[in-house]
Amino acid sequence: MSDGRPHLLMTTDAVGGVWQYSTDLARELARQGWRTTLAVLGPAPGRSQREGAASIPGLTLLDTAMPLDWMAHDSGAIARAGRAIAALARNLHADVIHLNSPALAAEVTFDVPVVAVTHSCTATWWAATQAGPLPDELAWRPAIAAAGLAAADRVIAPSASFAAATQRAYRLPQRPIVVHNGRAPLTRPSAAMHDFCFTAGRLWDKAKNITTLDRAAGRLTVPFRAAGSLHGPNGEAAPPFEHLHSLGSVSEAEIARWLASRPVFLSATHYEPFGLAVLEAAAAGCPLILSDIPTFRELWDGAATFVAANDATGFAAAADAIVGDTGLRMALGEAAQQRAARYTPAAMAAGMATIYAGLGISPRSSAPATARAGRAAA
Repeated sequence: MSDGRPHLLMTTDAVGGVWQYSTDLARELARQGWRTTLAVLGPAPGRSQREGAASIPGLTLLDTAMPLDWMAHDSGAIARAGRAIAALARNLHADVIHLNSPALAAEVTFDVPVVAVTHSCTATWWAATQAGPLPDELAWRPAIAAAGLAAADRVIAPSASFAAATQRAYRLPQRPIVVHNGRAPLTRPSAAMHDFCFTAGRLWDKAKNITTLDRAAGRLTVPFRAAGSLHGPNGEAAPPFEHLHSLGSVSEAEIARWLASRPVFLSATHYEPFGLAVLEAAAAGCPLILSDIPTFRELWDGAATFVAANDATGFAAAADAIVGDTGLRMALGEAAQQRAARYTPAAMAAGMATIYAGLGISPRSSAPATARAGRAAA
């Protein structure tokens, strides 16, 4: 801690929600007296992502050229990435390592405390979306994830539902600690509401169940727009849409413009550890219609309408009912916005700072040796 601030080395990727999580967390931690190095795995950040990172005080962005765990072809690639992160931590004199991919800790000895945040994993994804055992090409992944979870000093999950699923999948002796994700509102609602439905996310991901929303769009009396990439970095692609109007990959500013009109927001996903897109819509005052899965019930019960994940007719009927009733639409939008106020970057950072402090690292801690003592006692 050469400048008196604790130094956090955090892994991230530029593909999905982990990037937003990482940069929001780093920004809030900077206000608490931390400096952060973001080590990017997988594809390099785009220009707008780099510009956003550059605006965060005390943040250093590094491209590692290492593969993401879920894009790696074997456990050896993940182990090499983990060793590279350990070496980077030593070179940077980091005080704590925050892994947004627990598998990176599987075959590595780190010199400082390790906090692993599980945002998603193959085992829980498969259990929620598929039937039968994992295929041979994926069967090795749970083993290395389990080893990484066991090696970490603390394991964090973004919701209690996902923490429970993770504990079941890996037979963990202790349930991961819950620190909810947080997101600042992207926009303020406009004076006028516009009659359309909206969804956003990784449209190529089969777990997002975009085909059900496409069928629902064919039954709606209003347009249904979908924002997000149609092609994943792993080669997956969304099926052709018959009724949804795809906006493709759009900027955060454009998402904000769509949400400002307070459309009815729908998600039919089968699997969601948290759901940042839902939070963004709720914070904008959009009424929510969500698949009836444990995570959404946990986070949004009493502030959303729930429909069985594959019920296209149910999604369409719920959306038309809300669009056709201004009072109901406004009440549901207000309820969603009030609930979203629980899930802020400040609350998220406070939760994570408490975790780091429990390992002996905080803006008030005196030396890295304190962290090592805390780790030995954990």
